[in-house]
Amino acid sequence: QVQLVESGGGLVQAGGSLRLSCAASGRTFNYYAMGWFRQAPGKEREFVAAINWSDGSTYYADSVKGRSTISRVNAKNTVYLQMNTLKPEDTAVYYCAASTLEYYSLSVYRETIYPYWGQGTQVTVSS
Repeated sequence: QVQLVESGGGLVQAGGSLRLSCAASGRTFNYYAMGWFRQAPGKEREFVAAINWSDGSTYYADSVKGRSTISRVNAKNTVYLQMNTLKPEDTAVYYCAASTLEYYSLSVYRETIYPYWGQGTQVTVSS
């Protein structure tokens, strides 16, 4: 089993920055991708960003593109999401997710390719 633990959430003013971290532990295997999703109150969970674990290709939702950077440190099994110029509409619970090689070549934007999820970390952006 894989455990994902997110950290780095908090309360920040609009225009500020946060860096979220997600550390994977437990059963080790080759990941296909790791991603970040978010869920705001009363809304569906949505894709934020993802990174291909082997080649480092990155993918972003239009809503965060240009303001956020996803990165990973393979040796630490850790993925980061640097978020800048935060807006009140970024307020949500942010979830880290991991996908395995059996989902290779499937779209990293889809929740269904991620069998492992963290517990989430709250990000609140005040106006």
